[in-house]
Amino acid sequence: MPEDQRDWPKELPGYIDSTLLGADVSRERVSAVCAEAVRERFFGVCVNPTHVRFARRELSDTSVKVITVVGFPLGANTRTVKVYEAADAVARGADELDMVMNVSAFLHGYEDFVGKEIEEVVKAADGRPVKVIIETDLLTIEQKQRAAGIVTSAGAAFVKTSTGFFGGATKKDVRLLKEAVGGRAGVKAAGGIRGYERAINLIEAGANRLGTSTAGVIMEALRFARASGRV
Repeated sequence: MPEDQRDWPKELPGYIDSTLLGADVSRERVSAVCAEAVRERFFGVCVNPTHVRFARRELSDTSVKVITVVGFPLGANTRTVKVYEAADAVARGADELDMVMNVSAFLHGYEDFVGKEIEEVVKAADGRPVKVIIETDLLTIEQKQRAAGIVTSAGAAFVKTSTGFFGGATKKDVRLLKEAVGGRAGVKAAGGIRGYERAINLIEAGANRLGTSTAGVIMEALRFARASGRV
């Protein structure tokens, strides 16, 4: 392997939040995803709030983080509900929270409200990193920049591109958000990441974390590509 070539089969897992947020998720599926995450050494497993306590038990005594969502998927819950969700997730054993910004409020000019809501969720997270999903596909370039500023000013640890409901992460958006946060927060890319090429491209564009529901498939394909001399 050339000196300037990164060892992606070893490096990529540390960027990945293996995501399982479907409507029909069994405990058996959660258990399987947790076991895969331990085996592959993924950074974390992102599950719906109802599965946090179970995932915490499955991942006890491992380095894999338990991640859950707040205000998912539309961000339209009231502030009171989001704050409660955050505190409840922490009590159940979540290590990190991925919160959906109130996109509607942001688009209609209530930016102070949006910032205050994020601040309160960050406080309820009690030191756990909060990633704020801004739904880049619904925003203009200027709005993405402003949203990133609100997220960082409110104390969140990451700005996150998407839920996947309205589109997905692009290299262009990752670069834009990376510049907008200016080192004050990380950037998580999510939505439509189904292949190792896209995953690598997003990291090279500046993503610090990736959310994907096909993490195991990506790693299998990446190892095959490495064995074939293509990576």
